[in-house]
Amino acid sequence: MRTSPITEVDLQGVFPVPPLARRRDAKRRLDFEATSRIVNHLAAAGMTRVLFGGNAFLYHLSLKEYEQLLEWLASLPNHLWCIPSAGPSFGRLMDQAPLLRRHGFPCVMVLPCNDPRDSAGLERGLREFSDAAGMPLTIYLKDELGFGADRAAGLDAVGRLVASGVCCAIKYAVIRKDPSQDDYLAALLERVDRRYVVSGIGERPAVVHMLDWKLPGFTTGSGCVAPGLSQALFAACRRGDRTAAEALRTHFLPLEDLRDAWGPSPVLHAAIEAAGIAETGPLPPFVSNLSAEKFETVKPVAQALAAQRAEQVRTAQSPTARN
Repeated sequence: MRTSPITEVDLQGVFPVPPLARRRDAKRRLDFEATSRIVNHLAAAGMTRVLFGGNAFLYHLSLKEYEQLLEWLASLPNHLWCIPSAGPSFGRLMDQAPLLRRHGFPCVMVLPCNDPRDSAGLERGLREFSDAAGMPLTIYLKDELGFGADRAAGLDAVGRLVASGVCCAIKYAVIRKDPSQDDYLAALLERVDRRYVVSGIGERPAVVHMLDWKLPGFTTGSGCVAPGLSQALFAACRRGDRTAAEALRTHFLPLEDLRDAWGPSPVLHAAIEAAGIAETGPLPPFVSNLSAEKFETVKPVAQALAAQRAEQVRTAQSPTARN
């Protein structure tokens, strides 16, 4: 895996957030062979950033499993930037810090905390964790109260963490009905240079976030099914082609609608398997796999999305298209 420091240029891209496969055995052991197939699927489409977080249910890993995950990530090829997540509680972060320090990851993402917290306490704790782990942090902003009840104080704390180098990136994932109208994002960008803020909610708001808010990149779950399509959407945004970007975005919406209805992570877990990319296996306790009926609903949607990029490639390579 890559160990060199993160630069602003590194945030200009697509960040797939894949599932973490498990074996269908009594202990639901982590399946790194299957997860490697997912990563290889992403890399074959040119994706060099891989973020393991909520879609991998890192909230529910045992410390032993977490150690196994880090060792596997560290064994991946040097051209891949592998970003593990940690937390969300302070005690959990500090238990994971020495394991992270062993491997020298360029950064680690902190999972959003819903436990008692305030901005001053979070800032202090995150600084301690970054120092203990020996690496900067990606902060995951999932809602306006993520850094405590005082919204302004929370954003001020985030600004200080970025300014001091403790935070090297922000995954912005506050859901809006209209992503072009977002006072909280506007307030964040008053405190933090937008070069450090990545759109963190997949393809649905990605076009607006990149073209209107000028964010440098976006994370994707559904793009793990069709990584080439996500790459094409990013390229269209980079060249300012809104028409092409919006057209590409529409291919993701059927799967995104199912993820919104039945849970983003369980649906993606099922979609990767339904598309024939890898067997993802059972989910950890506290969450449940989709029912057989729901899986059958996801299956044609996932297969259609996976086939879409292949069809685009065939069209681009046809004699008619070249002429």
